This record gives sequence, structure tokens and C-alpha cells, in this order.
Amino acid sequence: MKAKLKSIEGSIVAPQGFRSAGVFCDIKRLGTGKGSNKGMKRDLALIVSKVPAAVAGLFTTNQICAAPVKVCAKRVKNGKAQAIVVNSGNANACTGRQGMKDAIEMTQFAAAHIHMEEEVVLVASTGRIGVNMPMENIYNGIEEVAQLLGNTPGHADETAEAIMTSDTRPKKIAVEFKLGGKAVRIGGICKGAGMIQPGMSPTGARPASLPQGLHATMLCFITTDTAIESKALQGALTEAVANSFNRITVDGDMSTNDTVLVLANGLARNPKLGARSAEMKTFQAALNHVTLELARMIVRDGEGVHRVVTVRVAGAKTIQDADAAARAVANSALVKTSWHGGDPNWGRIIDALGYSAATVVEDLVDIGYSAPGSRKIIYSLKRGQPTKATFKELCAAAAPNEFDLHIDLNLGKASAIMYAADLTEAYVDYNKGDVTDPATLGG
Repeated sequence: MKAKLKSIEGSIVAPQGFRSAGVFCDIKRLGTGKGSNKGMKRDLALIVSKVPAAVAGLFTTNQICAAPVKVCAKRVKNGKAQAIVVNSGNANACTGRQGMKDAIEMTQFAAAHIHMEEEVVLVASTGRIGVNMPMENIYNGIEEVAQLLGNTPGHADETAEAIMTSDTRPKKIAVEFKLGGKAVRIGGICKGAGMIQPGMSPTGARPASLPQGLHATMLCFITTDTAIESKALQGALTEAVANSFNRITVDGDMSTNDTVLVLANGLARNPKLGARSAEMKTFQAALNHVTLELARMIVRDGEGVHRVVTVRVAGAKTIQDADAAARAVANSALVKTSWHGGDPNWGRIIDALGYSAATVVEDLVDIGYSAPGSRKIIYSLKRGQPTKATFKELCAAAAPNEFDLHIDLNLGKASAIMYAADLTEAYVDYNKGDVTDPATLGG
């Protein structure tokens, strides 16, 4: 069921009963790294619900995961939360026992200043790995941000800025729709530009359906005033992320800190949704829209990105084959550099298909290009053979800043999609750093 969505202002404070704010407290005090070291850019934020909310979350499946991820994954299981404290500039990853202590103390200190139990406060971090948290700065920031909470679009914008690292712009959305005759809202913010190929699960464990290989952190925080059971919310978020954040790649690297959290406080007073509720499909459609829009914003703002390509694989024997084929193409350095040059190099594409885990028969493969979402496809390869399309025509198809790449394996009915980015000189320059100048070293 397609929800009738109206775009509104306010992102995470658009739903009833939510407040937020962001402040600068100099978390990246050593001055190393890029991105969040942008002068006095806000680097700590707080998101608070007026009342306890149902909560759901998905977390990185990287076997090396940050302390905040471990804290959140445990607390989300309780089904209730009321606040999120988040910082940029330091990932609090690979920081051992001290890192766990610091993550928990962040929730304790925030809870004390917003007058609630620490178990309903969640925590997230993003930034450089392996650096201990500057806790005095954190304490000062939490004390300050707790006094500045508000529900205006400006408050939401401050929060969106505070979670950014190498992002060049904030990523935010809010929509309104009807459930049970009541107006309900979903709002969200996210960050991410590098170290992007999330593969998240509800527990951080790796189910067979997720890519098993390793993939700047992506974080996403979603609020809604929908009344919904926590189990139904978790199911809805799992489905939404599977078709959005888990289907993007900038550089093929999975972060230690990837996190998506959603709070649903029920203040819209709609009939409470359960997994089998008649209107659950409407809520699911709205959540799918929010997560996919945010996910695509990440790819468009990827480090050094010039072109964004939607890789559409069809005709695979199995879903696993379709996914493997799409990821092999989307993450191939040779394919991605050809996209940057506007070169419709089908040889690199079919090569990536061939070394993927998918079953591929050379004589059956079709490869083509189209405008985003268009059914008018110009093929460079049909049944494994070059078509009569001219090089000039194919170059024109691969020239726009956004286009779709169509691959049909012609072996079955399974399909998959990946939202991918090209690989540019700017990406390499941004990430290589200069060891003689610590200020150039990234996270």
C-alpha cells in the first residue's frame, strides 16, 4: 500500500513530543583528522522524547564494533527508550574497557541532565578510531546541550550538523501521513560520506542474508509520533533498512559504528499498530520512503563522488546471486573509475560479474544504460555480444551525474539493486592524508 506522504519541515523534531539540539564542545581536541575538524562545527547532540518511546535499532555487523554500538544493541532489546546522545569527531571504537566505561557514562550524564533513567538513554559516536574520548569536553557539551533543547527546524538543523564528519551537507527529511484518521509524522537525519557499505542487523550478528565481507560511519536517527508496538517497529525498520542503507556503497568499507535507531512515542494517538495491523503496510511504506531517501543522500554526498549509479541486476538464479553480482559491480575499483570518466566499459562490468559468487553464463548476459527509473535502455551487450549501439551513444548514456546500469543474467527470476558511487581522484586525495601533517589524516 502506497502511503500518501506530505513533505514537511523539522526532520527529527517534526513528530509530536520530540526536542533536540547540537553544540560544539571540541571533541576532536587534538586537531587530527578531517571532516569534523571544521572549526567550531557542532559535534555533540541530544535527541529527547517527551515520553518513553518504543525503540528499534540495527547495527554494524563488522566483527570490530564500537562501544556505543554494544551499549545500544543491549538496551534496544528492552523495547523502550527516550533519548539519544551522539557525538562526532571520535568513534569510541577499539578503545577497550575505557571506551565502554565512557559510552555508559555518556548515557548516565545525559540521563541526569534530562531527568530520566540511564537505561532509556542510547548513545552513538562517529569519527576517528582508536582515540579515547575527551570526557571532560563531553560532560561540558552534554550539560550545555541539555539546556538548549527545542522543537524548531533550527534545533533539528543544529542536530544534523553535530553528527556530520566528512559530510559536506546535512541529510534530513520529514513526512506526514494518515493512520486511523490521525495525522502521524516520521522525521529523520543521517550522516555518512566515506567508509560506506553498511550491512546492519538488529543484534550486530551476521545473518546469512547479509554480505559476509567487510564493508566514515553511517548513522541515522528517526523519530515518529506513531503508536506502534516495539516488535512491530523492529520488524518494520529491519525491512526498511534492508532495502535502503544495506543497499548503498560509496567505497565498499563497513564501519565499526554503523547504527540506525528509531523512536516511536505514540503521541499521534493513532490506533496502536501491531505486526498484523491493517494499516501496518501504510506505516511500512512511509518508513521505507524515509530510509531510502536518506540512504541515497549519503551516496550523493559520498567523499569525492561525481556520479551516482543505480546498479539493477535481474535474471539471477537466486537472491544471493543477484546480490553478489550487484555488489561485485558496485564495488569494483575499475568499474567505478570508468564511471568517473564517463566510459561505458562493459568489459570491466562483465569481468566483475564473472569473479562474483553469482552463477554467470557469458553467452546470456545483457548490459545496458538508462536515465534514472527509465525503461528506455540502450544496451552495450546482448546475450554476451556487443550491440550495434555506437560508442558515442553509449558515452552519452553514461555521461549524466546519475544513471541506471541494467544487468540481466537471464538465468532466473531473482533481482537486486545497489545504489553506488564512482571512484575519483578527489576520494583518493581526501583519504590518503600526509603523515607529516596530522591535520590531514582521516578517521
